Amino acid sequence: MPYAVGAQAAAAAFLSASFPFQFAVAVLVLLAIIILAFAPEKSEPDEPARLPCLSIFTIFPFFRRRFDFLNWGFAATGQNIFQFQLLNNTVIVVSGEESRKAFFTAKGLDLTEGFKILSGAIPMVKGVTADLQMKRVALIHKRLAAVQRHAPLSDLIPLILEDIRVNMENWGAEGTFDPFDNIYEMVFQTTLRCLSCHEISNDPALVHRLKVLYDTLDTGTTPTTVLLPWLPFPSMIKKLLATKEIYDIVITAINNRKKSQVYRNDTLQMLLDTGDENLVIVGFIMGLLIAGARATGTTASWLMTFLGGHPEWRDKAAAEVRSLIGPDNSSTDLASLSARLATIPLEAWESRTPVLDAIIKETTRVAQPHTAMRRNLGPEIYIDKKRIPTGAYVVYPFSDVHLNPQLYPDPWKFDPGREEAKEANFSYVGWGGGKTTCLGTRLAKVELKLITAMFVLGYHHKVVNEAGEVANPLPTPNWNDILFCKPTKDIGYIKYRRTALPL
Repeated sequence: MPYAVGAQAAAAAFLSASFPFQFAVAVLVLLAIIILAFAPEKSEPDEPARLPCLSIFTIFPFFRRRFDFLNWGFAATGQNIFQFQLLNNTVIVVSGEESRKAFFTAKGLDLTEGFKILSGAIPMVKGVTADLQMKRVALIHKRLAAVQRHAPLSDLIPLILEDIRVNMENWGAEGTFDPFDNIYEMVFQTTLRCLSCHEISNDPALVHRLKVLYDTLDTGTTPTTVLLPWLPFPSMIKKLLATKEIYDIVITAINNRKKSQVYRNDTLQMLLDTGDENLVIVGFIMGLLIAGARATGTTASWLMTFLGGHPEWRDKAAAEVRSLIGPDNSSTDLASLSARLATIPLEAWESRTPVLDAIIKETTRVAQPHTAMRRNLGPEIYIDKKRIPTGAYVVYPFSDVHLNPQLYPDPWKFDPGREEAKEANFSYVGWGGGKTTCLGTRLAKVELKLITAMFVLGYHHKVVNEAGEVANPLPTPNWNDILFCKPTKDIGYIKYRRTALPL
C-alpha cells in the first residue's frame, strides 16, 4: 500500500513541521479550495458571457459599488449581457433596447422574488413580509390601489400639508440643512401618514423611533446579511431586533384601534373595515412604508437640491403653484399657505401641473439609482438570443437608459425642458415599465408636488457647500449609493430663508 504509506509519511512530516510552515500550507490549501469553488466556468454559445474573475470578488462590489461594478462588467466582457455568481445564485445583467423591452414584458420574470433576495433591505417577517402567499401579496397590492383612489387621496391632501407645515415650522425662519436629513425625514412622516394610522403618525416620538429603526435596517443590510441571513453576525442581530420592534409598534397600533372601537378616517381603518387579517395589515404597513419613503425621500431630497441650483426652474414651479391658488382662493380667512394649498382639488394637482411633472420626471431620471431585479420563475427564456435559465436572477440597471447620451444628451445635466426620447422602447422607466410599474406612483407624485409647492412658496433657498458659499459645481448624484444616491463629495447643503407667506 505505497499510497497509504506515502500519505501517512506526508501527514507525519506536516505535523512535525514548524507552525509558520503549517500556516503557509493551510493558506495555500484554502486558496486552492476557493479557486476551485469560485473559478469562472466556460460559457456555452447561447449563455451570457461570464465575468473574467473569481465570483467571490463580485459580492462586495455588487452590494457596495453597484453602478461601477455593472459598468465594469459590460466593459470587461464586451457584451450587453453578462452573468456572475452570488454564492449559488446566478445573476444575469442585461442592457440595450431589445433586452430592456424583453425584461419589462417577460411573463416569467418575478419582481417580488428578485427584490427579496438581491435587496435585503425590507424588514423580513415570515408570513408578513416574507414567504407570502401570492393571494396575500395580491391583496396588499389591491389595498394600496384603494388608498390611491380619488376620495381617500383627496382626504389625505390636507393631512399631508399639515405634516409638511409642522416639519417646516421646526426649521425656523432661516438656516442651513442637509436635504438628505431634513427633507427625507419629512417624507418619512408624510408616507407614514398615508400608509399607516393616526396613532402612529400623530406621535412625533414614535415617528422618530420608527425612522431610527428603518435606518438600522439600511445600515445593517450587508452582503453577508443578504446572502447568508442565517449567520449570527452583529449586523444581522441588529436587523432582527429592529424588525421585531417595528412589528411590535405596528401590531400595538392595530390592537389599540380594535380595542378603542374609535373610527378614524385613515388607511388602518380602511384595512380593518375590509376585514383583512392582521398579517396582511402588518405586511402592508411594514413593507410599503419603507419602499415608499426611500424612493420618494430620495427624489424629494434631490428635487430641492436641483431647484436650489437652478433658480429658473424654481421660479417656474412657484409660478405654476401660484396659478393653482388663483385669486379666488387668496381670501384672508385662508391665511396660511398650507390652508390655501389644501383647497386645490386633486384633479388640479394631477392635470394642471406640467412644470412640476417635468421637474419630478427629470429628477427621477438623473437621481434614482435603481437596478430593477427579477427572478425567472417560469421556463427558460431568451433575451437578445441569450438563455435565461429557470431560477436565475435578472437585473436591469436604469442607468442603461436614463444616462444614455444617445437618448439624453449631456445625461447628467438637470434639464426638465429636454425633449422626450420617443424613438426607443421604454426610453423612460422612472416608475417602472411594461407589466411591472410602481404601484404607489399616484401617491408619490402627489406627495412630491405638495412638498415642492410648500417649499418654493414658503422659502427662498440655494445650494451651498460646507463653507456656506454657493455650491459650484452643484453636487452630483452618486449612483453607487443604491438607497439614497447621496453624493460622496462636494456635498450640497440647502440654505433657506422664509418668505412673507405664513406656512
